[in-house]
Amino acid sequence: MPLTAQAGTLRVCSEPNNLPFSNKAGQGFENRIADLVARDLGDRVEYTWALQNDRFIAHTLDAHKCDVMMGVSAEDGDVLTTQPYYASTYVFVSRRKDRLAVTSLADPRLRTLRIGVHLIGDDPTPPTMALGQEGIVDNVHGYMIYGDFAKANPPARLIEAVEKKDVDIAAVWGPLGGYFAKNAPVPLQVTPMTGTRRFAPLRFRFAIAMGVRKGDGVLRDRLNAVIAREQPAIRNILRAYGVPLVALKGDTDG
Repeated sequence: MPLTAQAGTLRVCSEPNNLPFSNKAGQGFENRIADLVARDLGDRVEYTWALQNDRFIAHTLDAHKCDVMMGVSAEDGDVLTTQPYYASTYVFVSRRKDRLAVTSLADPRLRTLRIGVHLIGDDPTPPTMALGQEGIVDNVHGYMIYGDFAKANPPARLIEAVEKKDVDIAAVWGPLGGYFAKNAPVPLQVTPMTGTRRFAPLRFRFAIAMGVRKGDGVLRDRLNAVIAREQPAIRNILRAYGVPLVALKGDTDG
């Protein structure tokens, strides 16, 4: 089986119901970035859809059904990654009228507020682990990031819980919090987490890249060139979706 991608087609491995990142209607920011990359290369986009669980890479990229994964950690060891094209951070989301403006995981109000977090299978998120280190457990409520796929955008349930006052505040990955807060029917406030260095080696900021099959350095290098050429356009797309952007260098905030 050849390791190089198909010429003339940007074959993208993607999730069909996962806004703000992607969906089958092409409404996610990763869909728009994939379109941008394809235009730059003079290619057309073709998708292979699969649920992003622990078998996603095996069912898509490694099965040679597609050639590029959008939105992977720049340190993902399961794929060959490009240079990062953005970095984001975990954030707090609360109702603006509540005037909480929480920024720190050490804020004493978190001991009594109802806190919503995402659950990703058996893997806790960094905010969940940090809250546990602080002894904040009983008032933390989990919402599955995969959830009921019969409904649109399962990760949105957490932000909807903030809207409906089921929880007072959500601790969530920035692109999810920023997008759903921006499109919420009630005004919400998004505040990046600060003071996270005390929880090292936990990390709250991550650089995001594209991933290709190991060994496909030709495609990786082509994508790197596009990222360099199209960085301003990529950032404009991310900002339009409410993605909180942080510097690519450094992964903690003192």
